[in-house]
Amino acid sequence: MMTLLSIAMVVTLVSAVFVVLRWPTYKCFGDTPLPTLSFLAILFTSGLDVGLIMFPLIDFQTYATEIDYSFASPLVIEFGFWGGLVWGFYFLTTLYFCAIEPRLKLFEMAPIRWIHNLMVIATCAFTAYLFLAYLPSYIEGIGAAATYLLVGSVIVLAVVSSTRLTVLRVLSLSSTGLFFVLIAFAWLGSGVGISGLLGIMSGLSDYLTNLNRFVLPINDYHGFYLSWWFAWSIMIGQFVARFVNGMAAWKLFIAILVVPSIPIALWFSVLYGYFAGAIPVGDSITLLMIVVGILFVINSLDSLTRLYSHNLGLTVDALGRSRYVLTHSGLLAGLVVLYQFTPLKIEWIGMIVIGLYVAIYGLVFSKRAELMGSASDAPSTSST
Repeated sequence: MMTLLSIAMVVTLVSAVFVVLRWPTYKCFGDTPLPTLSFLAILFTSGLDVGLIMFPLIDFQTYATEIDYSFASPLVIEFGFWGGLVWGFYFLTTLYFCAIEPRLKLFEMAPIRWIHNLMVIATCAFTAYLFLAYLPSYIEGIGAAATYLLVGSVIVLAVVSSTRLTVLRVLSLSSTGLFFVLIAFAWLGSGVGISGLLGIMSGLSDYLTNLNRFVLPINDYHGFYLSWWFAWSIMIGQFVARFVNGMAAWKLFIAILVVPSIPIALWFSVLYGYFAGAIPVGDSITLLMIVVGILFVINSLDSLTRLYSHNLGLTVDALGRSRYVLTHSGLLAGLVVLYQFTPLKIEWIGMIVIGLYVAIYGLVFSKRAELMGSASDAPSTSST
């Protein structure tokens, strides 16, 4: 599994670099273009989940003690798992769905369509499962019944939210704004000050000097993260591609790789201040973390439910609002339970998605003549 993951990492990242160097000014358009700020907010909140909020303080302890991570600080390791390079997956798939899929329609082929959407549903449920699994760590004393009730309510809210695009825009923008509020409050509560925060963030320069170490799996835990990114990559690319508003490929590259990494770097640096200084996280900040985490889960579930329901024709128009909410809420809740009580793992989902990559690469190469002969707005024939 690790060998396949390593090969997939190299091929995918090399492809992303090749595309942006070969067609830097190609204009990317989606079928529902949105203002850049809305696009970035949807990208950020759809492309991440509750793990961004809940994992770092736990991960820092692991990275500080295990020899595999001794080449850099826990802050750099965590950023390497969540920021920078790994967003290249999203860039590649977003560009694909803007430029190539409208011409080849590979995802309308029955085998790819069904496998892809089954993976979307499974990954959507995994997001809710993570929330279920880690919630007791953040709400001290919460009972099992309350945990299931809260997670169930979040699933229902996300499915209801997925019925209207305007809700997604408002939810994404407000979640992003509240995340920055969380960063500010957590920073003020840490007492590290401006110079302390800047000093911590300066340590992130080691990410660039160790960039090669994050291309291949460091160990099984890093492999888990990379499988997780692969599991998300195609579906997030398909989802956010519809909102791209004519950005040149190089601008889209920067928007996807650099812009989301800035708040991630800020957040991780603030949390690292708590970890390095052994500063306890206050109850008010913990509460705000939970609120933002819940909003991130709702955003992710909203986006993915909206995607697979559209792909499979299980929309509000087809089912009616009540049946739509009941069908998708029940499906996701059932899969959350499946994750909890069976050996089902996100690594398996990641491997299946890598298989989809293999199929897509093969089909694209087999149809390269069609691409070469297509209109000038296809990336294989356009340099503008």
